[in-house]
Amino acid sequence: MEFKYGGSETNQRTVLGHPSGLFVLFFTEMWERFSYYGMRALLVLFLTSALLDGGWEWSNADALKLYGIYTGLVYLTPILGGLVADKLMGYRKAVALGALVMTLGHASMALEGITGSFFYLGLALLIIGNGLFKPNISSIVGQLYKTQGKEKDAGYTVFYMGINAGAFLGILLCGYIGEQVGWHYGFGLAGIFMFFGMLQFWYAQGIFGDIGLKPVKGEVKMVGEVSKEEAEHPDHVYRDRGIVIAVFALFTVFFWWAFEQAGGSMTIFANNFTNRVLEGDAGMAFKVINSLIAIVPMAIITWVLVLLFKQTFAKYSLSNILLATSFVIIWGIVLWMLGRQFQDDAPEVPASWFSVLNSLFIILFAPLFSKIWQNVVNPSGPVKFAIGLFLVGVGFAFLAYGASNIPQGAETAAVSMIWLILAYLFHTLGELCVSPVGLSYVSKLAAPKWVGMMFGIWFMANFVANTLGGFTGSYIDQISEEYGLSTFFLIFTLIPIGAAVIMLLITPVLKKKMHGIH
Repeated sequence: MEFKYGGSETNQRTVLGHPSGLFVLFFTEMWERFSYYGMRALLVLFLTSALLDGGWEWSNADALKLYGIYTGLVYLTPILGGLVADKLMGYRKAVALGALVMTLGHASMALEGITGSFFYLGLALLIIGNGLFKPNISSIVGQLYKTQGKEKDAGYTVFYMGINAGAFLGILLCGYIGEQVGWHYGFGLAGIFMFFGMLQFWYAQGIFGDIGLKPVKGEVKMVGEVSKEEAEHPDHVYRDRGIVIAVFALFTVFFWWAFEQAGGSMTIFANNFTNRVLEGDAGMAFKVINSLIAIVPMAIITWVLVLLFKQTFAKYSLSNILLATSFVIIWGIVLWMLGRQFQDDAPEVPASWFSVLNSLFIILFAPLFSKIWQNVVNPSGPVKFAIGLFLVGVGFAFLAYGASNIPQGAETAAVSMIWLILAYLFHTLGELCVSPVGLSYVSKLAAPKWVGMMFGIWFMANFVANTLGGFTGSYIDQISEEYGLSTFFLIFTLIPIGAAVIMLLITPVLKKKMHGIH
């Protein structure tokens, strides 16, 4: 009996039109992104916070440099992680080991109050663990589908929604607890759910069948990834497709270099230059809106959880119980946070809160984009990249305009938060064009025996982008003093839009080298 999807018989049972195994990966990645983005939302704020407030009182420049190094390195190590999985332990063991190492990293950061050495040890463990985890869970997603068309694109978009569900909850809860209760509590909370994510994956991994097992020596296993005909393409086809992956990786540098200002210079803009104190009707409006954006996505994700349980509980009950336990805990924390906020007569919006908007918009718009790619119009990969680059540039144009009245060299201001909200909206729409599409195209174009390695190279582009983004962002005070804050944001407007134009011009050449992959 031939299965429609890769993996076990249980994986043939669908949730929202996709194999059940996709949602095991969905929730594993969700908790990993909860931990990563929850910590990332706090990093710059913690480093620049006053000593009396429990921070380290670093300068903006030094904090953004460390931010760039850290966020860069978490994308460099996947090159080694992809190789380790491809040649030694297989994708599944690499994912589980990476999750364990990251759990230990978060635990170490929670102990930063004892000695600063724990903070740096925690960062190192997070970097190593992410290298094992990140490329290999993406590779498993690709092998769930036997076809290379729209269904696979839609699967990656659903997976990407899981990524952002975790990011949303991590920023919302770790950010709030870190800023309002204590930095180390925020760091520790991130690790708890990383641990739950690891356990639910480990006890449900049988659903993947042979996918992601340790490779057999001397044999290239083609588990649900490509047809026999696809595997027998001549070398020059995969060489051309590898060139396309390299071009996509180069242009994605421009996107993430700008986009990743979210945890750096945009967080500083939110903290120092945005009016975040809300009183009267505005304060009540924020409380209601914040409650809705916390409860509604949580309800949707819980509904998806129930759908998964219906298909997999009989076979993987322990994994389901662990996942349910994590949701009981997270619901309790959400309700506790909202209760505290409603008791505050003049709530101050946490600076980390604005990063939540990116993940919220992803949750809202990812299903729409998935349907557009499937049923309405499905432009080629290069065109999607160009659209994404253009939109991220437009987002920074709003920030440049919002900052236009801030005097040169000003250290604080109180501009409307609408400019940050609009920026995050357009950045998110651009991200939906670039990131899930990019993951899918790497899976489609890479030679089968090098899928993990090619995902590693893809994430190397993110290393370059994040590192450059952090070091560019570190000049925010210097550029603001000499030319104005608006000029700083214009840099991130013009360069991505210029890259978008170039991508459109070379699209015909790239399509030819893709050899039939749309």
